[in-house]
Amino acid sequence: MASISSAGIGSGLDVETIVTQLMAVERQPLTQMKTQATKIDSKISAYGKLQSYTSALRDAASNLTKAATWGSSTAASADSSVVSASGNTKATAGSYSVSVQQLAASQSLASSAFGSSASTLGSGTLTLELGTWSADQSSFTAKSGATPVSVSVLATDTLAQVRDKINAAGGGVSASIVNDASGSRLVMHSSATGEENGFRVQVADDDGDSTDSAGLSALAYDPSASVSSMSRTQAAANARATVNGLTVTSASNTLEEVVEGVTLKLGKVSASPVEVTVSSNTESIKKSITDFATAYNDLAKYLSTQTRYDSASKTAGSLQGDASVNALRSALRGVGTGSVSASATYQRLADIGLDPQSDGTLKVDDSKLTEALGNLGEMKKLFANVDGVTSANEGFAVRLRKWGDAQLSTSGSLTSRSNSLQRQKDANSDQQETFENRMTAVEKRMRAQYTALDTQMAKMNQLSSYVSQQLSVLTYSS
Repeated sequence: MASISSAGIGSGLDVETIVTQLMAVERQPLTQMKTQATKIDSKISAYGKLQSYTSALRDAASNLTKAATWGSSTAASADSSVVSASGNTKATAGSYSVSVQQLAASQSLASSAFGSSASTLGSGTLTLELGTWSADQSSFTAKSGATPVSVSVLATDTLAQVRDKINAAGGGVSASIVNDASGSRLVMHSSATGEENGFRVQVADDDGDSTDSAGLSALAYDPSASVSSMSRTQAAANARATVNGLTVTSASNTLEEVVEGVTLKLGKVSASPVEVTVSSNTESIKKSITDFATAYNDLAKYLSTQTRYDSASKTAGSLQGDASVNALRSALRGVGTGSVSASATYQRLADIGLDPQSDGTLKVDDSKLTEALGNLGEMKKLFANVDGVTSANEGFAVRLRKWGDAQLSTSGSLTSRSNSLQRQKDANSDQQETFENRMTAVEKRMRAQYTALDTQMAKMNQLSSYVSQQLSVLTYSS
């Protein structure tokens, strides 16, 4: 419950106003501390953004030092429905003629029709084994490294449950149920394409005859043992193609490293060859360079804004006059207008269309940059050349990456200055707390003093009133 102050009631002394006004004077240093804290907060925020912009430039520069950036390639197909292509950093520019004679396929088997997926077959064991069939299916060669799997079937298992058990076995064979006009059929197919992923299904039928089509034997398929209760609807096959006249085969329809650094995906058989063209991905490289220029400009513009003094409004940026920031701004301008000796063709950023402006930014000349991209080898040196002995031979991107790492390291100028500002903020907060505690004690003491004065003045007023009354009585009596 709030207390009720009666100071001034008996004396007429306005204690509350006096104490409030005196405390306002006493608290003036606190106002200065809070103003200083606001300035420190502004600088901390500005340094946080400065670190973010510097990090973005460092990352953009780092990207231009990577082999993957300069080795990026693009592959185009004259008919992607027949063959599509993609390239990586190992791809060499050139044209390749691709013909597709056969696509890779997986083996598929279908059972005879059953009444429904709820039909039962009988009990026994199915053994699924991957391997390669001879052309006439008279022999079967087990796949190296593959292990046959057994599936135990109960007399009560439905066709759907047999399907689920095959799928759960993980033997490289998948099963599904297909419903047609005749009923429900169990369809098995190898999970992967290629000749070596053909398979056979051997049955140990509990009815005592594993070769007939009754009971679980209805799912048997082993032509090498003259057992074919299921029908083969598709044979396992390898893809066959020719690349620049060279015949290649593959267990899958994806051909990797047939052409170094290029992946070819076969889509369909073609009667005539399809041209695949591999070239340097200059658009990707161009984007990396323009991203670098954007990151550079973002940092340059922010530095300009934070260090500017507006004479009209007489306001300064949060980092105006900051020695660390001025040094950083000078270093950045030095990169933009400087030169390197790494390339015999390009020495300055302006040579490839990144023109330094009076405000410290870089203006991208698109036509000039596009032209320079025709000489990727020299442009790569301009940005990404590494020389551990002579710094003048290091590319711009290498320099900026190192500079950014240094600025953002635990002992770097940006990190050190940010930490220093945080310490100042903490100290200011401690000072404010100490000062507030002192002001509470001062106000308590001051209020006690003026309350005591008010009490004494009230007593004196009462005494004065009494004396005046007595004098009036004496005067009247006389």
